[in-house]
Amino acid sequence: QVQLVESGGGLVQAGGSLRLSCAASGRTFSSYVMGWFRQAPGKEREFVAGISWSGGSRYYADSVKGRFTISRDNAKNTVYLQMNSLKPEDTAVYYCAADLERVGSRVTYEYDYWGQGTQVTVSS
Repeated sequence: QVQLVESGGGLVQAGGSLRLSCAASGRTFSSYVMGWFRQAPGKEREFVAGISWSGGSRYYADSVKGRFTISRDNAKNTVYLQMNSLKPEDTAVYYCAADLERVGSRVTYEYDYWGQGTQVTVSS
């Protein structure tokens, strides 16, 4: 079993930055691929970014490429999402997720564990 707890969300003006954190417990953190997803009101949950076990592979949704950076610290059992140049359309609940089997997945059903989410609101 893996427990994931997100933090770092909040209200920010357009053009601003936030850094989300996701702390993991319950299993060897370095044994799973991590991802960030988001869900806006009335929309499907969508992939944002993913990172491989060691951090050597990182992949992003086109909508955030060049603005968001995913990273992980296996010694701290934490994955991060640095979000710069935020736009109102980035407003959503952001979730971290763990995938025990594969690198590169961008679909929700392939992730095994989920956090409870953290709200990010970008004002115009």
